[in-house]
Amino acid sequence: MFDILIRNGRIIDGTGQTWFRGSVGVSDNSLTVIRGDISSVEAARVIDASEYVVCPGFIDMHSHSDIMLMGQPEHYAKLRQGVTTEALGMDGLSYAPTSPRNLEHLLGYLSAVNGTPPSDVRWGSVAEFLDLLDEQVACNVVYFVPHAAIRVEAVGWDARLPTASELQRMQELAVQGIRDGAFGFSTGLTYPPGAYSDTDELAAVCGAIQEYGGIYVTHARYTLGDRLLDPFREALEIGRRSGVPVHISHYHSPVEGMGQRMIDLVDEGRNSGLDVTFDQYPYAASSTILHSLLPYWVHAGGPDALLRRIQDRRVRDEIGESVDPMWGSTLDYYIFSHVKSAKNKEWEGRSLTDLAHAQGKSMVDAICDLLIEEDLEVAFVARTGNPDNIRTIVRHPAQMVGSDGLLTGEMPNPRSYGTFPYVLGQFVREEGLFRLEEAVRKMSAMPAQRLGLSDRGILRDGMKADIVLFDPDRVEAKATFEDPKQFPEGIDFVLVNGKVVIDNGSHTGALPGRALKSQ
Repeated sequence: MFDILIRNGRIIDGTGQTWFRGSVGVSDNSLTVIRGDISSVEAARVIDASEYVVCPGFIDMHSHSDIMLMGQPEHYAKLRQGVTTEALGMDGLSYAPTSPRNLEHLLGYLSAVNGTPPSDVRWGSVAEFLDLLDEQVACNVVYFVPHAAIRVEAVGWDARLPTASELQRMQELAVQGIRDGAFGFSTGLTYPPGAYSDTDELAAVCGAIQEYGGIYVTHARYTLGDRLLDPFREALEIGRRSGVPVHISHYHSPVEGMGQRMIDLVDEGRNSGLDVTFDQYPYAASSTILHSLLPYWVHAGGPDALLRRIQDRRVRDEIGESVDPMWGSTLDYYIFSHVKSAKNKEWEGRSLTDLAHAQGKSMVDAICDLLIEEDLEVAFVARTGNPDNIRTIVRHPAQMVGSDGLLTGEMPNPRSYGTFPYVLGQFVREEGLFRLEEAVRKMSAMPAQRLGLSDRGILRDGMKADIVLFDPDRVEAKATFEDPKQFPEGIDFVLVNGKVVIDNGSHTGALPGRALKSQ
């Protein structure tokens, strides 16, 4: 007898193969695919799936839920999208392994991205961090050792390269994190302190985790060389030197015509023997922290030094117009998504240009004054993406889906609430960019394979029961830039580890998620 029988669904198993009609039985945390007559099959609960696609749970290859999960363990924004596993530690911007003093600095520096934990919740190692989430949240998580944490631990916040002994310490910390269950090493090379590194440093850290099967996941160094393809060439070079697989985060460019050139670069790497993949979100907008607009030298010494420095008139004069974005965009398209204090919440949903004009200040003064007042906790959405490039890149067979979703603030990027249904509804049903089976593969089996999750990502006998039921005719992202915190339609049932978390469109309150480990 099964705990749950999902009866007579249109099964898309995650492999990319054509769908078939069948049923899925769930016992404890494993599934069985049933073909043919089920009249004699008994179950404590039966879900009629005749109008639904039944598929593996979705794996978000790029999220920023690291701390938000502690305060919002039901994780509505992602479970309602069908996400059953999230990758944490992305962009090198997370918190383990670390020491108590450095943890506090990192929490303050990154609060606009990941939120703030309860005051009595702290940790040091990757194992301790994962223990805080294991069976305490609604979805599974996988973790990557973040560059910021191990660099601050070994080198501090100095704008310099590590000494030989410091680099060895970074390697040791990365290996310790992998042994504790992390799946690889992540970098964010346009954010200090990661921006202070060079290619040799990154290749050396990757080399240390190679024997453990670690993956290198990177937010590339967008300021490098031609600022178009050279940032990604560095990523491939790190893989070439270290022998680790490379996964490029949020692979996209706002520059017209870059889509084809970017997938040609991936093909060139793969054809030369490099194991390179990437993830991408479907919305033409990015999101990040406001202080990332300041030059790297302003960040040297850490968040306290940054706040002291930007109070100096001479420093502001030196910053000048360098706060303007790359690629010829303007700050008119940079919209505040999160501001910490109630006093300044009115700016959420309005642009940086609006703020400067309303206050009668220069842009650098408006930015610095707000950062000081909000203790750095300010984020924005930059509506500067290129829809044509997105659609060119998304069809590549090495592409996976990652939301890059920030959950702070009241006006987040709609990708935080709509990425996966947008792919299913807009890209597949409305635009026909690829088959539904291929979309599901990009969200399930392919990321599971990239991570080495041998028991998830496919509907096959004995696999873990992470399962999604959605209506292919009705699935739709409702989140918009104007109203971003809207749940999708058409994703009505979600099971995590055999437990129903989304039941006919409503969250059950169940928290069956596990902290999955690589070792």
